[in-house]
Amino acid sequence: MRLLLVNSNTSEFVTGKVAEAARLAAAPGTEIRAVTGSFGARVIGSRSENAIAEHSTMALVAEHAGDCDGVLIVVSYDTAVTAAREMLSVPVLGMTEAALHVATLVGRRVGVILFGKRVLGLYRDTIAATGLGACVAGWRALESAAPYAPGDQSEVERMIVEAANDLVERDHVEAIVLTGAVMAGVPARLQDKIPVPMFDGITTGVPLLEALVRIRPAKARTGSYALPLGRETVGLSSALAARFKG
Repeated sequence: MRLLLVNSNTSEFVTGKVAEAARLAAAPGTEIRAVTGSFGARVIGSRSENAIAEHSTMALVAEHAGDCDGVLIVVSYDTAVTAAREMLSVPVLGMTEAALHVATLVGRRVGVILFGKRVLGLYRDTIAATGLGACVAGWRALESAAPYAPGDQSEVERMIVEAANDLVERDHVEAIVLTGAVMAGVPARLQDKIPVPMFDGITTGVPLLEALVRIRPAKARTGSYALPLGRETVGLSSALAARFKG
């Protein structure tokens, strides 16, 4: 099985962290291929940057998904996940929807930890789009850019533990989603300091995508997820334009 991880941030550092965690989470025999955006924000932090990243995501998917069995969008806003799902015949999963789905299987009240109050609205929209927004009982936005660069992460991890325990105490959450691609693998490292299960989108997304590949869902032949064939386009990359021609 070959899985494609699509990071439309332009940070190779983020892609490297995600790929490492994904390989640890994958089953034996699963090959992980991770690709990085060539244009747009280094780390997406606004609606405008995310809109640019949607184009980047589709271009990456068109170019690299041809011989892959499934695609995981490893931007925590699940950037262009539904569009990629429409365009491809293989399963496509967003990392935040994966973590949220798993969290709701072990607890009815879910807490969400994110980085930056600026993007709280983006995360609310992302989670609302999954249909599971009513399960979110509490939010905590941490202000730190440290996770997006190499170096000591002990202070960031202290903040995460404090926020997680506050969610348990004040909002009575029963499971926690830690957002951000760079948080891949962090919940396992901190779990003994937090009294409820905590999940990230990579260590949940890879096994969940593997399961979807094995289930082999049929591609829709009608409706909004049918292939968008026979469409005229202008100015797209050759790989992306070819997806619309059929």
